Amino acid sequence: MIRPATLDDVDDLLRLEETCFQTDRLSRRQFRYMIARAHSDVLVHAQDGRVEAYVLTLYSRGTSMARIYSIAVSATLRGQGVGRALVEAAETRAKAEGRITLRLEIRRDNAASLALFRALGYRQFDQVPDYYEDHMEALRFEKSLAPQFKAEQVQVVPYYEQTLDFTCGPASLMMAMRALQPEQPMDRTLELRIWREATTIFMTSGHGGCGPFGLGLSAWHRGFDVEIFVSDGANFLVDSVRSDLKKEVMRLVQEDFLAELEAHDVPIHFTPLRVADLKARFEAGGIPVVLISSYRIYGEKFPHWVVVTGFDERFVYVHDPFIDYEQGETALDSINMPILQKEFEHMTRYGRAGLKAVLIVSRREAADA
Repeated sequence: MIRPATLDDVDDLLRLEETCFQTDRLSRRQFRYMIARAHSDVLVHAQDGRVEAYVLTLYSRGTSMARIYSIAVSATLRGQGVGRALVEAAETRAKAEGRITLRLEIRRDNAASLALFRALGYRQFDQVPDYYEDHMEALRFEKSLAPQFKAEQVQVVPYYEQTLDFTCGPASLMMAMRALQPEQPMDRTLELRIWREATTIFMTSGHGGCGPFGLGLSAWHRGFDVEIFVSDGANFLVDSVRSDLKKEVMRLVQEDFLAELEAHDVPIHFTPLRVADLKARFEAGGIPVVLISSYRIYGEKFPHWVVVTGFDERFVYVHDPFIDYEQGETALDSINMPILQKEFEHMTRYGRAGLKAVLIVSRREAADA
């Protein structure tokens, strides 16, 4: 019988971890947290009152994606279809939660799991060396739970994880530039260099974040065309700080950015860009770098940059440079995240004033190089 796990099942789940895995085991605390949390499902197969198999699925907050985090079947039940039944049950639950994509990572040497998921229609799309505790490589798989929706990706955008809390802007810009020009580097040196160039000094508490004008200038200096859309002028996010001195510094920095952008004839539009217009520019070859409010994804109110990787009739797909390791996430949760277009519209407004900012990064025409 397959049913949701309860806290009474934790001892059995720990026993399964001990017998099924040599490394990367879930702890008692992790199981209790996963069972009690709102954004996961733990399904178990119970036989004679004893849990003999389980599957754990994590749901990405604010997106339409889910990930199979772990699956285990006791030796006595292997080869009897229990693993397949659990995965199918997890897919049914994910669909009920409104998820259209299910992903997972599998050890390269786990032949049984590889055979199971391939038979169920999962496709490999990536591999990660030295991923597990024992340095085994991980293979990443994905299955569409709604095959009628397919991202119309004009560009394949490589992924880069931000290495500091305040470098989401540089990380997103690097991904966009690399998609347009494969020889462009994506490393920490460039990440920090762009941050130094583009920071508004006091955008957030602690280290400053990057605003649209500074990021746009960084892209232009690296040989890319850029079009900037903002809902506010040189005072962008100035109200996010209280100190008059900090407000004045932010104004001066952004006015300086604006003057240089205007000198280079970079188009700046003081008007928001809706999803339909975003899609049109994407289809024309531009890569959108978009400011969002992270509240709908992470439950915390701070400005955050992401890069758009594709569209379909219902969803916007994005790479998020932030990986929430505290919530059990991996890069798998941040790559091509499907977000309902209506949800994305809400997400791209920051603060009480509903500020919006978008950069459209594109290849520079030869005549302008």
